[in-house]
Amino acid sequence: MPAEVASNLLFHRRAGCRDNAGIMRAMRLDRPSAASAGSTPLTATEVVTPVPAPNELLVRVAVCGVCRTDLDVVEGRIVARRYPLIPGHQIVGRVAGSGRDVAGFREGDRIGIAWIHSACGQCRWCRAGNENLCPSFQSTGCDADGGYAEYAVVPAAFAYAIPPGLSDHEAAPLLCAGAIGMRSLRLANPVDGEPLGLVGFGASAHIVLPLARHRYPRSPVYVFARNPDERAFARQLGATWAGDLADDPGERMAAIIDTTPAWSPVVGALARLAPGGRLVINAIRKSGADHDALRGLDYASHLWMEREIKSVANVTREDVRQMLAAGAEIPLHPTVEELPLEQANAALARLADAQAVRGATVLRVGGA
Repeated sequence: MPAEVASNLLFHRRAGCRDNAGIMRAMRLDRPSAASAGSTPLTATEVVTPVPAPNELLVRVAVCGVCRTDLDVVEGRIVARRYPLIPGHQIVGRVAGSGRDVAGFREGDRIGIAWIHSACGQCRWCRAGNENLCPSFQSTGCDADGGYAEYAVVPAAFAYAIPPGLSDHEAAPLLCAGAIGMRSLRLANPVDGEPLGLVGFGASAHIVLPLARHRYPRSPVYVFARNPDERAFARQLGATWAGDLADDPGERMAAIIDTTPAWSPVVGALARLAPGGRLVINAIRKSGADHDALRGLDYASHLWMEREIKSVANVTREDVRQMLAAGAEIPLHPTVEELPLEQANAALARLADAQAVRGATVLRVGGA
C-alpha cells in the first residue's frame, strides 16, 4: 500500500470515517478543456482522500452546486495554480474529522464551504473587511480542491454553519450564487422605491430577486433576459416586468445588476440606466466571444451623466454569513435541479451552451 494512502487510512480510522481505504470518488480536471454536449473535460476517477492539516476540517460532501465560475475554471478563463484539480465551491456536507487546534465545530456538524477558501487576514484589505481583495486570496475549487468529490478540506475559520431551516440543496447555491448576489445588491445600493434591474436570470439572479423584494419592498424589479422561459420564471418570482434588453420597460433604472457571462448585456444595460445610475457586474470572468460588442460603447448615451460601473470581486466570509442568515429568515427557497456527481460534465455543458437552466443545479455526492 502506498505510504500516502496508508497515512490517510490511519487518519480516517481514528476519525471514525467509513471511506474505502482512504480512496474517494471525484470528478477531476487534468487540464483546461472546452465543455460542450458530449465532452468530458472532467474525468470520473478515484483519488486519495485528503487529510486535514492543523486548523482544518475534513468534510464529507453531501451536495455541491454547479457555478458558472466552475465553467470558467474548467475552460481556462480562470487559470488554476496547479493541475490536476477538483472543481466545485458551493459545498454542503458534514464534518468527518479535523486537524489539531480546531475549535467551534464537532464531528457531524452540517457546514458549508464557499469560493473563499482563505485570505491572509493581515493586509490592508483584510483589515478593512475586504478580504475578497486580499493578494493572498485562495479560492475553493481553483487554488484548493473543491466539492466535486466525496470529501474536501477547508480551514475551520472559513467554514459556515448551515441554518437548520435550509435543506442541503437549498443551501448550496446560497454559498456563491446567493452570496455574490448579496454583495452585488449591496454595491448597487438602491434606495427603497427606486427601480432595480437584473440582466440575465440564472442561479444568482433568481436568488437576488426575492432578496431585493424583501429588502426593498417598494422598488419595482425589472428583469432583462433573452430566453422567454427565463422571463416567465422571473415574473413567476415577482418581477414587475420582464423582457429583452431591446424592449423598453417604460422607465430608467437607478441600478442594474448584470449576471451574464457576455459583453453585449453590459452595453445594453448602460443604456437603461437613469442619470447617476449604477451598473454592478456580477461576474469573475467574461467570455471573449462577443468582446467586439464594446465597440458599440458610446460615451454620451452609455456613460455620461455620472453613470457608474462597478465589478464584484469574489466574496467575503461576511457575505456568506449574511446570505445564509437571510436565506433562513426570509426564508429563501432556491429552485434547484439535482444531478448525480457523475453528470458534472453534462451540467457544465448546459452552462457553456447557454441553455436555460431554471434556477440552480447541484450535484448529489453523498448522503446528508
